[in-house]
Amino acid sequence: MNVTKTPLGLIAAGLVVAVGLASCGSSPGPSTPSGTPTASGSACNTGTTKTVLIPASERSPAGKSGTAPTVTVPTSPPSPKFECADLIEGTGAAVKLGSVVTVQYVLATYSTHAVIQSSWTSQPFSLTVGVTNVIAGWTEGLVGMKAGGRRELIIPPSLGYGNEVPPGSTGISANDTLVFVIDALSVK
Repeated sequence: MNVTKTPLGLIAAGLVVAVGLASCGSSPGPSTPSGTPTASGSACNTGTTKTVLIPASERSPAGKSGTAPTVTVPTSPPSPKFECADLIEGTGAAVKLGSVVTVQYVLATYSTHAVIQSSWTSQPFSLTVGVTNVIAGWTEGLVGMKAGGRRELIIPPSLGYGNEVPPGSTGISANDTLVFVIDALSVK
C-alpha cells in the first residue's frame, strides 16, 4: 500500500484519492452565524450517494470554534454507511475538489471508543481536496463544508482504511469505523 505521511502520520493512505463531486445540503432549520452550533445539522451528499445525517442524539457536542472539540463515539453499532453532520456551520468559502483546505481535527475510533489523534496538540493540517492522498471519507466529507465550520464524519471501513491497519498507527483496527470532528480553518 502507498502511504503518505501527514504531520501526524495517520490519515493519509493511497486507498482512494477522489470519489466524485459532493455538495452539502442543509436540513430544514434556521441558518446560524459562524461559530454557533447548528440545531438541525446537515447531511453531506455525493453525486450518486446520499449519506446519512448523524442522529442528534449520537453527535459529538458542537463546542466552540477555536477550541478543540470533544468527540463522542456513538454507543450504537457502527453503520456501514457514511454519516456526517455540521456541528457548526461556517460562513466562508465552500470546499470543492481542488480546494486547498487547512483543518484541525480530532479522531476517535469505534474499536477504542477513545480519541487516538488530534491535530490540536501539534499543528493544523493542509491538503488539496481530491489531490492529496487521504482516505476517501475525508474527500467525500470535506466537499461542501464551509470555512469556519465544524463537521463530524463517521467513516465506515469502506471509505477509511478497510481491512488494513495503517503502518505505525495506534488505535486503528482492521475494518474500524472512524469518527472525525474537523474544523475548516481556511478554504482557498
